[in-house]
Amino acid sequence: MTNDMVDTPFRIGFLLFPNITQLDLTGPYEVLWRMPGARMFLVWKTREPVRADSGLAILPTVTFAECPQLDLLCVPGGGGVNPLLTDAETLDFVRRQAAAARYVTAVCTGALVLGAAGLLKGRRAVTHWMSMDFLKAFGATPVDERVVVDGNVITGGGVTAGIDFGLRMVAEVAGETAARAIQLSIEYDPSPPFDSGHPRSADPAVVDRANAAAETRQAERRSQVEKAASALHGPASH
Repeated sequence: MTNDMVDTPFRIGFLLFPNITQLDLTGPYEVLWRMPGARMFLVWKTREPVRADSGLAILPTVTFAECPQLDLLCVPGGGGVNPLLTDAETLDFVRRQAAAARYVTAVCTGALVLGAAGLLKGRRAVTHWMSMDFLKAFGATPVDERVVVDGNVITGGGVTAGIDFGLRMVAEVAGETAARAIQLSIEYDPSPPFDSGHPRSADPAVVDRANAAAETRQAERRSQVEKAASALHGPASH
């Protein structure tokens, strides 16, 4: 997009939080750090290590208070999204950054955090397939695509879609040639052994098994979404 990106840092910040799904973050991170001029930040309330849902420990590089104004804010997803939906400190940080960021983005269920911050009203968006219906509570229109672009709000689908999202962002910011070169450098040439990556193609028994395994988390998420939507919109009687 610009010839002086190498001289002018493009600040990219990923929200980090306990019980994050690390690939939601590390997938697009692996793409975006390679973009000319990119300066990367991992942001959380403290600089203490954060443990992902897989047990992997990730180290924040800046706190909310230390974080500079970002050009691109990205909120990943995971089970740890649930408490964030009613976490005033996190939602305030997201709103503050979004007010001046060039791009406000999310991967997987990170989109629900954008929704809880009031940033998806009237927008088209995508999230993990299990949580698509929750987008409506925040005034968003769910769109079943790998990456959804609505103005400067850009969302990616579940987990692995973060790599597609990252490449779309590089193309948007630095041009398609740069994005294609990064795709080649990371050998992103997926050919999965099974056609089971989405309910539209997976065996119904496999879909049922996945839903059953996530039942407790999704019930908690529904409750949190309702609380967050109520905080945004006020009581239904109003």
